[in-house]
Amino acid sequence: MATTTLRPATDDLPKTPRDLLPVLIAPVLALAALPLIGSPTTWVTLTVAALAMGMMIFVIASGLTLIFGLMDVLNFGHGAFIAIGAYMAMTVLAPLSGWVQSDALSLNLAALLLAVIAAMIGTGVLGWAFERVIVRPVYGQHLKQILITMGGLIVAEQLIHVVWGGDQKPMPLPGGLRGAITIGDFALEKFRLLAVAVGLTVFIVMQLVLNRTKVGLLIRAGVENREMVEALGYRIRQLFVGVFIAGSALAGLGGTMWALYRETLTAAIGGDVMVLVFIVIIIGGLGSVGGCFLGAILVALMANYTGFLAPKIAVASNILLMVAILMWRPQGLYPVARR
Repeated sequence: MATTTLRPATDDLPKTPRDLLPVLIAPVLALAALPLIGSPTTWVTLTVAALAMGMMIFVIASGLTLIFGLMDVLNFGHGAFIAIGAYMAMTVLAPLSGWVQSDALSLNLAALLLAVIAAMIGTGVLGWAFERVIVRPVYGQHLKQILITMGGLIVAEQLIHVVWGGDQKPMPLPGGLRGAITIGDFALEKFRLLAVAVGLTVFIVMQLVLNRTKVGLLIRAGVENREMVEALGYRIRQLFVGVFIAGSALAGLGGTMWALYRETLTAAIGGDVMVLVFIVIIIGGLGSVGGCFLGAILVALMANYTGFLAPKIAVASNILLMVAILMWRPQGLYPVARR
């Protein structure tokens, strides 16, 4: 008589093997650029600058990939939240010019913190209104989503001209964040180091919330089977609205960092960076936070290295990178779902 061996209940469930191959692309790209650049000092400077740029792009793109991955919404109006967040931050920093111009880092960070909080709250509220008025009537209709959110972006840019004016605004770095920290022969700019810290913090928090909290579990379950989650008594629509608000607030944070990075501000700042944002989302895999993080680093590394080695192809280099990755993995580096 055949006997069946039962596995103990304490045995671990089989784990999905981790795909680490895409992670190797960034260090391989960086090491391949070293002999071409020649000078180790210049290479380190370019690499750190690229990491800072990548973290800012990630913060901006993470909100959009979150909205698309969890809500299946193509929000081409995301650039409006980037621009309005930056303008709100500028408005808060104006009366705090004493703190901004001070050489005391604590005052600089306090001023930036107040500006970032205002930008995130403002764009979060704007995101709530945008979802209710513009996005909600077109759920599940991608073509209409593209058209109506693009219209929202155009209207928002014109409203910026009305409220703040159409001229270019200065967005100077705080005094304590100017300059660089020197370590041997290497100079690391202070603001770029802050941008790296902010980007890493946002990435870690997003991963923890989505994978280690009840709210994250409910959101991911709602994506897979909305009816089942609602049958258990949870209001999945409210959770999804919260996701849209969080994504919009992240755009406000990213817009503030990007404006400080450029030290200038115009109404078109959101639209200008959206090309890079969409390349990052496509490279990373639609809806993937981890893929978005890796894609932002790759795009920034490619832009900085080619900008130094061959400025004429710097603009096209990221498109070539996207084509190469999609030829290798048509769904992106870490796709969440096959759409």
